[in-house]
Amino acid sequence: MAARTVAPHPRRGRLSLRAKLTGSMVVLLTVVCLIVGVVSEFALDVFLTRQIDQQLSAASTRSLVFASNPGRQDGAPPDDQRGEHPLGQNVGTVSATFDGTTKVHDDSISEHGTGMSLTPAQQAVMLSVPADGKPHTVSFDDLGEYRLMALPVPGTSEVVVTGLPVKPVTDTLLTVGLILFGVAAAGVLGAAFLGAFAVRRTLRPLDRVAATAGRVTELPLDRGQVALSIRVPESDTDPRTEVGQVGSALNLMLGHVAQALEARHDSELRVRQFVADASHELRTPLAAIRGYAELAARGSALVPPDVAHSMGRIQSEAVRMSALVEDLLLLARLDAGRPLDVRDVDLTRLVADAVGDAQVAGRDHRWLLELPAGPVLALGDVQRLHQVLANLLANARTHTPPGTTVATSLARSADGSAVITVTDNGPGIAPDLLPDVFERFARGDTSRSRNAGSTGLGLAIACAVVVAHHGTIEVHSRPGRTEFAVRLPVAVPAQRVHSIGTTLPQLETGS
Repeated sequence: MAARTVAPHPRRGRLSLRAKLTGSMVVLLTVVCLIVGVVSEFALDVFLTRQIDQQLSAASTRSLVFASNPGRQDGAPPDDQRGEHPLGQNVGTVSATFDGTTKVHDDSISEHGTGMSLTPAQQAVMLSVPADGKPHTVSFDDLGEYRLMALPVPGTSEVVVTGLPVKPVTDTLLTVGLILFGVAAAGVLGAAFLGAFAVRRTLRPLDRVAATAGRVTELPLDRGQVALSIRVPESDTDPRTEVGQVGSALNLMLGHVAQALEARHDSELRVRQFVADASHELRTPLAAIRGYAELAARGSALVPPDVAHSMGRIQSEAVRMSALVEDLLLLARLDAGRPLDVRDVDLTRLVADAVGDAQVAGRDHRWLLELPAGPVLALGDVQRLHQVLANLLANARTHTPPGTTVATSLARSADGSAVITVTDNGPGIAPDLLPDVFERFARGDTSRSRNAGSTGLGLAIACAVVVAHHGTIEVHSRPGRTEFAVRLPVAVPAQRVHSIGTTLPQLETGS
């Protein structure tokens, strides 16, 4: 088939609907888990802080009772308050009694339940806490953060400062945070896999609808009779679902397209039949016109010059009209699928003869010919294949200025088929014409305008003949280079062909 414009590649980097749905679900679940985790951590922090404040209030009360006991001496607790934990306090409790800036008593319960004295720096931190009976958060360099509460001793100028460590709260928050993170991560990961499976299963009907549309795009809808029987399965056309609505609309559209294709095919058949009938009927009167014009031309000496000129013009236009009618009739026969006179064709001789004829017809062009060492055979109609090459060479001669080099070559491709190329260094084909160059009556711009005798059917006939031979024809053009490539299946391997004597015309050879 003729080469067409190349469709652009689809844009990359776009996500499929399945990926978007799964990703949106994962992102939404991640955000929900994050919000739940943050709120849970915040609420737990408030709860634990309130709990430690209650413990601090109780510990401050015990420290105040101890500081108010008149029986204490040198900071030693009375006998009824001695035990595993001094003052009955929990591990990590710090306590100190101050009279102004003077320390009266201090104590810190270590992890082993023994009392330890506070350092001057720790005492200074505790002394800075206001005696308002409210918890305050302070930081000891070596003990970490503490919640401290200062209470005045009734009847004295002393102040009791008691503190509990915040580390249990932070440890609990860290542990719960890790647990929440692990559970959320496992949940999001599991939801991603299950969600992907659910989305894939849900979108299966849409995949089937897309597959139906894909099969339709593979059909040759541009020409000929098309049996457009592909439809979306009935199970995927339920109007109660979104996918069913798409499938139903696609089936309705395919029905309209099938009707339009059938009407177009019927119209094409009628037009082709009309062209075939008209061409066949025009051959007889055209032959009569040419005959009478030739007969009148024999007596041109007996008529005035203007009459002789008019008769010559009648004869030349009758010849051109006859060529147009023959081309239309040939296209009509090819459209109707008339069988070709298939036999072994020596492409080497055929190319050499066609280029020789073109050289005679176009003396103002430079012709190059490149042939393989041995003959190349193909199955086909020799007359039609010669017409293909003659049309390509005539196209190059007609639509290029004098002095243009036209190179013709015959070679075997890697897949074993025969490739005939016709290349010229003329002005090239206009980009807007290139996709339709093999259409009937296609016209070029002024740089490749037709001269007298051109019917606009040469390339259309070449394309139709090549396709009838199960081959392909392509064109590539840019300013300074236009190449037509005809690819035909080879009849028999080269080693089975006996040498055939071929007399080539005197042409320049080149690549």
